[in-house]
Amino acid sequence: MRQPTRLDYCQYLLSSPLNYTLTHFADHSEGFSHDMINRYLAGDRIPPRLVWEHVKDHIALTPKGYVIFDDTVLDKRHARKIALVRRQYSGNAQGVINGIGVVTCVYVNPQEDRFWLIDYRIYDPQGDGKTKLDHLKDMLSGLVYQKDLPFTGVLMDSWYATKTVMLHIEQMQKTYYCPLKTNRRVDDSAGTIPYQRVDSLTWTQEERKQGKSIKIRGFPKDHKVKLFRVASAARRTAYVVTNDHAQNDSSVVQQVCHQRWKIEQFHREVKQVTGLEKCQCRLARIVRNHIGCAMLVWIRLEQVAYQTGQTIYQVKYRGLADFLRQQLKAPHIPMVIA
Repeated sequence: MRQPTRLDYCQYLLSSPLNYTLTHFADHSEGFSHDMINRYLAGDRIPPRLVWEHVKDHIALTPKGYVIFDDTVLDKRHARKIALVRRQYSGNAQGVINGIGVVTCVYVNPQEDRFWLIDYRIYDPQGDGKTKLDHLKDMLSGLVYQKDLPFTGVLMDSWYATKTVMLHIEQMQKTYYCPLKTNRRVDDSAGTIPYQRVDSLTWTQEERKQGKSIKIRGFPKDHKVKLFRVASAARRTAYVVTNDHAQNDSSVVQQVCHQRWKIEQFHREVKQVTGLEKCQCRLARIVRNHIGCAMLVWIRLEQVAYQTGQTIYQVKYRGLADFLRQQLKAPHIPMVIA
């Protein structure tokens, strides 16, 4: 009897429109029982490096590209015994929930307005002792020293705008653009007045256009960065810092920061079209393999969407559209009352 494979499970995640449980897979497959699928997932090992192996020949590389880091939380607020679940803040839920943290990295080609998932890490501090910041640094080091990926800058959220991460990027001679939280303490007076909140700084008209040099509290004595005040996508004021001291145009900074929303688009799509959050299995190995398969499924859907000129949602749900057309012509259950 043929045993289920990685390709079988990925095909199930790609094809199933809503239900992603193993029971649903077994009920709709020929020859695969729930236990067979469960044993496969418990025995396979799908590392994050498989993502790079499947995308490296498809990326449109450019020295003007960007790499973006961010994390997303897989909502498991009703889970009690699923491995890797821990209490953590979810931006989507706007609060602390039970969930599985996943730190992701995408590569953006702004000239083609395309992006690719190139790496990810599962947040498991009890298992590997690493923080989300550690995962970012590990992935970035891999991009620079192993994958030798060409890019001009690193984009990240304010949560990653720490001294450790920013100095790590500078050591690699890369540029970063990242917003600061409004309560971050900075100094734009060269030490003549105490540190103050970044949102309490005064700005001249010239500084609004060209930015200003500041020191962030806690950084080395003579370490300066360039600060810009820009309008964010939510029509709020964002305070963006960069180590590119030659940058003197706030409109360019705003355009660069706009690229960061590509990773938010990825997080939304991968959750909605692959069943990333829907695994109900408890074992850590199965959870990891499910996440790995979901990432591979998104990669395949994105490739088809680009090749056919469709959205990833049109590709995913094309079968449902065909089914609806068929049902409207010849319904299985005719409507007889109205």
